[in-house]
Amino acid sequence: MLKISRRDVDHVVVLTLKGKLIGGPEAIEFRETVKGLIAEGKTKVLADLGGVTWIDSTGLGTLISAYTSLKTSTGELKLCHLTKKIHSLLVITQLITVLEDYDDEQQAIASFGN
Repeated sequence: MLKISRRDVDHVVVLTLKGKLIGGPEAIEFRETVKGLIAEGKTKVLADLGGVTWIDSTGLGTLISAYTSLKTSTGELKLCHLTKKIHSLLVITQLITVLEDYDDEQQAIASFGN
């Protein structure tokens, strides 16, 4: 089960994820959430993964899909509050070289610029 909550902070949408980011309804929900944001013209997205307990290959693919969709719409996807387990997974898969991650939410929001 994945819970996604949304907050708008300045010009950035913060999506807080809690639970498992895995294949099935969870991946679809995250993908649809990002599509909805793009449709609203909200293309600067910060995903707070501090509450994500597990991520599988489909979940990683969903993050890359969201990153690509936002980039195509001249937006950005950044991550914050990665657990050690998820950070290690991103390092092993070398996705850490593509997806920017931050320990601090305010720093992450500031990194988007205006």
